[in-house]
Amino acid sequence: MPSHLILPAWFALGGLVLLGLGLLLVRRSGARPGIGRRLAGARQLRVGQLLDLAPGDPVPARPVRVIGRIRCSDPIITSQDDRLVAFHRDVEVALPRGGWRSIERLRESRSFELWDHDGSLQVDPAQAAEPLVVLPHVWAGSVEALDETYAAAVARVAAEQGPPTRARSTTRMVSVVDRLLLLAAVTRDADGRVALAPPQGGYVVSSLELDDAMRLLGGPHPRLMLAGVAALALSGLVLAAGALVLVSGLAGG
Repeated sequence: MPSHLILPAWFALGGLVLLGLGLLLVRRSGARPGIGRRLAGARQLRVGQLLDLAPGDPVPARPVRVIGRIRCSDPIITSQDDRLVAFHRDVEVALPRGGWRSIERLRESRSFELWDHDGSLQVDPAQAAEPLVVLPHVWAGSVEALDETYAAAVARVAAEQGPPTRARSTTRMVSVVDRLLLLAAVTRDADGRVALAPPQGGYVVSSLELDDAMRLLGGPHPRLMLAGVAALALSGLVLAAGALVLVSGLAGG
């Protein structure tokens, strides 16, 4: 390798190592920084403010964070008499050699109106991004404690990869009594009326206040997330420094 390429190569290698480490730490932290940036960075509007747009007024070019209440004539009713518009449940079992295997991924939803005292807009939560930004209900225990409806799935996993050692379940729900923050694109329908549509990646649906939503999206291990973000930032600096050294070397040569 030519001598003027050795130092830039080391910079590039170091930057790539830091980049990989940063991505790994962010993933291990459980953080969702992409969803957090989209939700926090959007302009907040009430339903009524959107409905006040005159027919000739341009709609917001970027997704907005709309606040409102839920109205649904046909909610999901659970065995505990919860009235929901979205119900997500993931059940997993731990494999003998490490890692987790999904044995159920349940997604149920009902269309609803997001409303305030000035009007309402229709929303289809089937087009929501995951995860729903709500406080999850988490259960963990033995495989034997699972409901018998999972017996066939557990037996299939055991036959393929050995008897599972543990089980866990994560349930996320949006209730009709929740006050929502909804990241959505604003459009006009064929008649020129304002409507909501899922932005790229889907609606971001949160039943939490913005500060609480940001804390939840920061993951259960915030120190890992901060370390990962720092490693990603440092990787950018190292790669940029390597590019400058390379350009300087070529110019000097």
